Amino acid sequence: MLPLAGVRILAVEQYGAGPFGSMQLADMGAEVIKIENPAEGGDVSRSVGPYFLGEHDSHFFQAFNRNKRSMTLNLRAPEGQRVLHDLAATADAVLDNLRGDQSPRLGVTYDQLKSANQRIVCAHLSAYGREGARASWPGYDYLMQAEAGYLSLTGEPDQAPARFGLSVVDMMAGVYAATALLGGIVSARATGVGRDVDVSLFDTALANLNYLAAWYLNGGHAQGREPRGAHPSLTPSQLYRTADGWLFIMCNKQKFWPVLCEKLDRPEWSNDPRFASFKARLENRAELTRLLDAALAARGTAAWLEHFAGAVPAAPVHDVAHALGSEFVVEEDRVWSYDHPRGAFRMVPPAFRLPGDALPRQAAPALGADTDAVLGELGYDEDRIATLRAMGVV
Repeated sequence: MLPLAGVRILAVEQYGAGPFGSMQLADMGAEVIKIENPAEGGDVSRSVGPYFLGEHDSHFFQAFNRNKRSMTLNLRAPEGQRVLHDLAATADAVLDNLRGDQSPRLGVTYDQLKSANQRIVCAHLSAYGREGARASWPGYDYLMQAEAGYLSLTGEPDQAPARFGLSVVDMMAGVYAATALLGGIVSARATGVGRDVDVSLFDTALANLNYLAAWYLNGGHAQGREPRGAHPSLTPSQLYRTADGWLFIMCNKQKFWPVLCEKLDRPEWSNDPRFASFKARLENRAELTRLLDAALAARGTAAWLEHFAGAVPAAPVHDVAHALGSEFVVEEDRVWSYDHPRGAFRMVPPAFRLPGDALPRQAAPALGADTDAVLGELGYDEDRIATLRAMGVV
């Protein structure tokens, strides 16, 4: 039994953040029924390129929607709302990632669904929240990064603002939404009463500032970029040059500093007054960077990693291709293969593991692949399903 076996979640979602969150739940065994509008060709990410797997399917869509079911349902139609209420009666939760003002318009709030199921949890993932001056604003990951200060933290000093290379706000917001949804389910099972829970992209971006926010709010320090991706207060904790490339070293505990000195055959550095403490090393970081570059130039990156052998926290600097093809990734089953009508489709698995349980590995569903089956489970007969299809409801 997977942890969420028996949990049913209706997902009114598209693109990235919401689907990423519900996929974590599906990976843990929840039944996630993805509700897609038949009039719009389903989730817009089915059409996000440049790499496609046929009509209504793409690499991008597959990356966010494994282990789910898909049913088409037009929630703007009155009959679609009746179907939604029948579905809600069988579900534990609804997860949507609609614009902040859209959830009541599509009937997915707790007040609108509690008549069908008093225990239903309605999780809303919006851009700026469902209340306030920006409730109706559209919003996307990179906008949140820009406004929340990320572009002032990423890249080299004196260079143009630079965003994160990944949609980190989308993915973190998805995880926050999944966590809030599960908290709501735990509460509903204890009390018999569901609720709304809210997560926004902007609040996620702001929350991720974490210790940097604490430094500014309490000490007035506004952190900016550091050279070579350096940690703002700990060193050596940055990029260093080797004979054939780069190495990221992170001596984020004092105990690693003398070990690094020994491995570099420079034991005298560990007690040098310029470098003996974190404070001293930070004050002399430019000189320490020069010395470490010179010492590390004696070998290539791979040779240093073999020499450090885990005694010094260090990592090579890979591009995406090398990251996915590294021996550590390949040998530990960190790339999965799924059966897909077009052939095997490969993806990275979820970040969690459940010892003793095999996680599901189902490719993302075709548009509406499970519509008839889900409606049949609600007791709809073939004539009623045919009528709904003729009306454009499914």
